[in-house]
Amino acid sequence: MSKQNKVALVVGAQGIIGRHVVEHLASLGDWGVIGLSRRGGEPAGRVRHVAVDLLDREDCREKVGSLAEVTHVFFAAYQDRPTWAELVPPNLAMLVNVVEAIEPVASGLQHISLMQGYKVYGAHLGPFKTPARETDAPHMPPEFNVDQQAFLEARQKGKAWSWSAIRPSVVCGFALGVPMNLAMVIAVYAAMSKELGLPLRFPGKPAAYDRLIEMTDARLLGRATVWAATSERGRNQAFNINNGDTFRWSEMWPKIARMFDLEVAPPLPMPLADVMADKEPLWNAMIEKHGLARHAYRDVSSWRFGDAVFSWDYDVIADGSRARRAGFHEHVETEAMFRGIFEDLRRRKIIP
Repeated sequence: MSKQNKVALVVGAQGIIGRHVVEHLASLGDWGVIGLSRRGGEPAGRVRHVAVDLLDREDCREKVGSLAEVTHVFFAAYQDRPTWAELVPPNLAMLVNVVEAIEPVASGLQHISLMQGYKVYGAHLGPFKTPARETDAPHMPPEFNVDQQAFLEARQKGKAWSWSAIRPSVVCGFALGVPMNLAMVIAVYAAMSKELGLPLRFPGKPAAYDRLIEMTDARLLGRATVWAATSERGRNQAFNINNGDTFRWSEMWPKIARMFDLEVAPPLPMPLADVMADKEPLWNAMIEKHGLARHAYRDVSSWRFGDAVFSWDYDVIADGSRARRAGFHEHVETEAMFRGIFEDLRRRKIIP
């Protein structure tokens, strides 16, 4: 791997974002890829994995500090916590630990990519200025995304390497055991509705059904992230990355229902974290009945995240034109994205 022209260190390689960054890099043919995660992973082709506790400074120093061949860092790790303030220390510490371990040894370091999101704009707090733009003023802290970027900006001054900050909307793709996975929320909720002979009801706030929202396909995000890390026009910039279309759940929900051969009933506010809490026996029965892959219920459940997204009774959209002006022109139709993800989940025998 040391003979590769470009060697990527993907931090959070088993998450929904990191997994797709790894897959895209591996498909390009001229990258060596090292994936960092708590779980590690099996090597495949140009990809190898390292298990590391990113919150343990010494573990990072020992394991990351030996990776002198790294030229690009893609940071997509995330630690969930109950409150916004509690998110700051662990998520900032993981980035600091990785950078402090890799920078002194990687003499050929060219770029550090930071994965962010619309939390930078306060999208998680309530109605915010839309469409959000990368130049918008930050909101009152705490906000770990802002602290992480400030750390990178300060660290990069006077250095040969550059940074980029990637800001997707809700990311949709395949991953298991992650706290933020909306496509899995919808797929499992719809599959269970069908199993119980129920129509598909939108479970969020009534006003959220008619607000504008957008998504970011994980595969598109992987390509955009690598583009920003390797383009001269991506140096020291933040970029909103989304599919390029907007929609309302009132329009998309019936289309999703048809993908599962379900009827649609009027929306009914139901906190998924509550109503799906007792569904593990149903899930296990579905595994047996339909011959599904034996994934634990906790690994396919992101109900708290689904509740958060379905509670947004305000527009959640951002301007993606800066990336287009800089040279990234790809886009994805969101309806087709959902259909493709659900078909993939069926191929993997995650859902019937």
